[in-house]
Amino acid sequence: MTSQRSRGPRALATALAALSGVLALASCGSDDSPESGGSASATSASGSGTAAPGGAVKCGKAATLRASGSTAQQNAMRFWIRHYQKACDGTRIQYEGSGSGDGQKDFLAGRTAFAGSDSVLKKSQRDRAEKACADGGRAVHLPMLGGPIAVPYNLSGVEKLVLDAPTLARIFDGKITKWNDAAIRKLNPKADLPATAIKTVHRSDDSGTTDNFTAYLHTATPSAWPHPRDQKWRGKGGDGADGSSGLAAKVKETEGAIGYVELAYAIGKTLPTASIDTGAAAPVDPTVVNASKALSGAKVAGSDGDLVLDLDYQHKTAGAYPIGMVTYEIVCDKGNEPKTWPATKAFLLYAAGMQGQQDLSFQGYATLPAKVMDKVRDKLNSIS
Repeated sequence: MTSQRSRGPRALATALAALSGVLALASCGSDDSPESGGSASATSASGSGTAAPGGAVKCGKAATLRASGSTAQQNAMRFWIRHYQKACDGTRIQYEGSGSGDGQKDFLAGRTAFAGSDSVLKKSQRDRAEKACADGGRAVHLPMLGGPIAVPYNLSGVEKLVLDAPTLARIFDGKITKWNDAAIRKLNPKADLPATAIKTVHRSDDSGTTDNFTAYLHTATPSAWPHPRDQKWRGKGGDGADGSSGLAAKVKETEGAIGYVELAYAIGKTLPTASIDTGAAAPVDPTVVNASKALSGAKVAGSDGDLVLDLDYQHKTAGAYPIGMVTYEIVCDKGNEPKTWPATKAFLLYAAGMQGQQDLSFQGYATLPAKVMDKVRDKLNSIS
C-alpha cells in the first residue's frame, strides 16, 4: 500500500425534531445517513486542481487521499468529500470510518494522509509519530467538530428518562441492574419504571466515543466510576457492539438496553435519549445547541501548535449538556507526503472554513469556539 506521508425523547419527540434536520440535509445528497456505514468516498472528474467558481473552495493539487478513523465524524466527512470533490477536479478522497483507534494506527504506520480521532494520541504514540513524520516532524491535533454523546435507551412505556453521573456510572459498571432501582426512581418520580433487567451496551472496538464517555464518568463522579478514561471499555459486564451504528442497532433491538453514542446515530434509529441532571435548575437534553453551550468554554491545552482542547465535564450551567466530545484530524506539522499534502491541506482548510462548518448542525454536530477554528486554519496555513 502506498504511504500517504514520508516515512514513515430526552423524549422521542426531541429526537424526531432533530431528525428532520438530518433528513433536510440528506435530501441534498445520497451519502449522509448514519446508517450507511463503511467508507466515505467519491471521485471527481479528471483534471488538474482548480479553484471552484467564485473561489468558494480553494483546491490543492489533484491527488488521491486515504484517511481513516472516527465514526463520529463520518457523516461530516461524507458531506465534505462530496462538496470538495464537486469543486476540485481530479481529487479522490476515501475516508474509512473504522474507529479512532484504528485511524491512529493507520496514520502512525504511514498508510493514510490524516487520521480522524475523538481522542488524542498517548505519549508512546506521539513518540512513534516523530519517527513516522519526516524532517523531524511531529503529530498535531486539529479540532474540527464537536458534538453531544447521547445516552439512548430502549424501555417500553418510558418516553422520558432522567439520569445523573453517579447513576449512569453505576449502571454501566454493573452495580445497578434493574430499571426500577431506587436511584433511578428518585430521578424519575413520575415514571412507571418496570423491573426489567438493564442491559448495557458498550463499544467493542477501540473508540474515541468510549474515551470521551468514560472521561465524563471518571471526572464527574470518580467515586462511582473508578476506572480511568480509555478507548477500551473498562466497565464490568454488558454487551459489546462494533462502531457507532452497531451500538445504536444493538440498543434498538434489545428491550431494557442502554448505551452511549453520537446524537446522529440515536436519531437515526429513533431512539429516545436520557436527559442529564447536572445539578442545574433542570435536566439537560442532548441537543446540538446544548452541547455547543458546554463546548463554548473549551480551551487549547496543547502547546506549540498542537491544538488539543480541554473540556469541562462538570458543567452546571443551565442548558449546557455535559457529555460532549471533540473530534480531531491528526497530521504531521512537517514531513507530510509532498505528493498528497497540498490536496490534504486544501481539503482540511475547506472543512475548517465557514463553508465546511456552516451546515453541520443538521447532522448532530456542535460548533466549536470561533477562536479555536481560527487557530486551526492558522496552523494548517503554516504547514507546507
